[in-house]
Amino acid sequence: MKVIRTVEGLKTEVGKAREAGLSVGLVPTMGALHAGHLSLVERARAENDVVVVSVFVNPTQFNNPADLATYPRTEEADSRLLDAAGVDIVFMPTVEEVYPEPDTRVFNLGPVAEVMEGKMRPGHFNGVAQIVSKLFYMVEPTRAYFGEKDFQQIAVIKRMVELEGIDVEIVECPICRADDGLALSSRNVRLSAEQRARAPRIYKTLCRAAEMSGNASIAEVEKMVTDTLNAEEGMEVEYFTIVDTKTMQPLAEWPEKGEAVGCITVYCGDVRLIDNIRFPKK
Repeated sequence: MKVIRTVEGLKTEVGKAREAGLSVGLVPTMGALHAGHLSLVERARAENDVVVVSVFVNPTQFNNPADLATYPRTEEADSRLLDAAGVDIVFMPTVEEVYPEPDTRVFNLGPVAEVMEGKMRPGHFNGVAQIVSKLFYMVEPTRAYFGEKDFQQIAVIKRMVELEGIDVEIVECPICRADDGLALSSRNVRLSAEQRARAPRIYKTLCRAAEMSGNASIAEVEKMVTDTLNAEEGMEVEYFTIVDTKTMQPLAEWPEKGEAVGCITVYCGDVRLIDNIRFPKK
């Protein structure tokens, strides 16, 4: 495994693979790797000749300086995990290497970026589009892999790819969960023992929502989820919204065609956790 810290070095190394006619899979991460990330790497490894993983905490997608400051950074542990997973190239740059000058690009991401995370975290998705587009231009991957825990982010990245005309296949990968149902996240390490014991109730409540969806309205399901989790000590729902899986727009009624997904953000203490669940088709 080669660890590369410069854009020039990355382009040179990946360029050799492309010149040899090899397919390249990219897994963009912000480090603090867990089994969810490794499932993306495993998929990329199975589907490509060369696997590139980026480990970079991107400052432009944080609208909260405290969140950026407390985001876990575990470079040595990440390197060991990626080496064991058979990764070919790890890109671990500094902020100055990625942003030698401020990135002033503003993407017209449209409605998919204006709700939920886009509404609660102004500028977040523009920052995501900035870093992911940079990585795509550096690596020119055949395929890029993203986890469905960040469901809205995938829609945003697809929109960015469309806007920029980038030739890459976006591969969506299922959420990885702990045995108790909690969606794996780098932020989980910040949970206290008590918070960690309570956090799986998020997924438990989402499963209950899916079960009741056949006999209840969207408004009733949204209220049940919000009220149930807000009643838990130390938990506060920022939003729970049932949306169209393609447009990310809120739904007033269950769709006769297409799919619905419930997207949620819950504060467990000061740790912001996100999750989602797909609702069964009628």
